[in-house]
Amino acid sequence: MAHAPQNHTDATQFTGRTALVTGASSGIGAEFAARLAERRANLVLVARSLEALESVAAQLRSRYQVQVTTMRLDLSEATAAQELFERLEASAIVVDVLVNNAGVSGGGPVSAADPDALAAMIATNIGAVVGITSRLLPGMMTRGRGVIVNIASTGAYQPAPYRAVYSATKAFVLSFTQALWSETAQSGVRVLAVSPGPTETPMNSGAVRGKRTPRQVVQTALKALDGNASSVVDGAANAFFARVFSKRFPERLVLGAGERLMRPKP
Repeated sequence: MAHAPQNHTDATQFTGRTALVTGASSGIGAEFAARLAERRANLVLVARSLEALESVAAQLRSRYQVQVTTMRLDLSEATAAQELFERLEASAIVVDVLVNNAGVSGGGPVSAADPDALAAMIATNIGAVVGITSRLLPGMMTRGRGVIVNIASTGAYQPAPYRAVYSATKAFVLSFTQALWSETAQSGVRVLAVSPGPTETPMNSGAVRGKRTPRQVVQTALKALDGNASSVVDGAANAFFARVFSKRFPERLVLGAGERLMRPKP
């Protein structure tokens, strides 16, 4: 049986709410923090670098006069989600908006990869997303309101040779978020997966043609929150390749094109 359309969120109505953003020290996370502060949301910013977090927090407090709490956490650690939840409870912070943005990337063949680095990527990109979401969602459901934004990737829509683990983790994030969207329909909790393509962030420092900016990604996300969709791809060209190219062409052709595109340069 199909669900009725999920409650949408007016993305301008964040005043006085508290938003938690992971990976908030730079890139898309820092941009999310700025745009939510601009909409008068108080913030909890999480990242591994406390110095970088404090720099972002100071700018936001000064510019927008909102409350900003910083928490240094390494989300690849197995206990990180529980530690975060306990620190929020100890500070009596109620999270209304969750942006699971923290992520780890990496390239190269699996045969040459450091297994520990791959495990850390999976823990951050999957474990932390599920761990934090599953701890904060019950409170949102009880209150009958909330927003969860999970950052996936255009890599979620097809396998990516030489970025095999990263692409697979983002496919998990997309699938998890879409399923969660269905589970929370009519609950008052708005759930959305956002899939950026190549974006100008510290994690994507290489020269790639047609890169989008963090601000464009966040604008796409905030606009999508006004609707009912479970997911959105940032940028028209990215949406075409993610949703159309990979679905209309044979698997071998898509994989072959991906292998040639992603193959490490000698």
